[in-house]
Amino acid sequence: MSAEWLWVGIGFLGQALFSARFIVQWLASERAKRSVMPVAFWFFSLGGGATLLAYALYRQDPVFIVGQATGLLIYIRNLTLIRKERRQQPNDDEDRDA
Repeated sequence: MSAEWLWVGIGFLGQALFSARFIVQWLASERAKRSVMPVAFWFFSLGGGATLLAYALYRQDPVFIVGQATGLLIYIRNLTLIRKERRQQPNDDEDRDA
């Protein structure tokens, strides 16, 4: 397998991860019967975005690089906000044990 085909495979992997986030969001919303954004959406966004950024760097495509790098900052920020919010919430298990 040539390096070129390896990178095409990496590009498709990144696109698959990136696309999976929409399936996760859709299924979670269908279950809840309302629009929800599960944490897995942001992890798939991060994984897909990082993989696609690597592919864009290999391709030396400045438009694709800027787009994916900007997205990564947003995904990381959302995960940071979610983590902070979860740390500030009281633990429901402790409340039930009391």
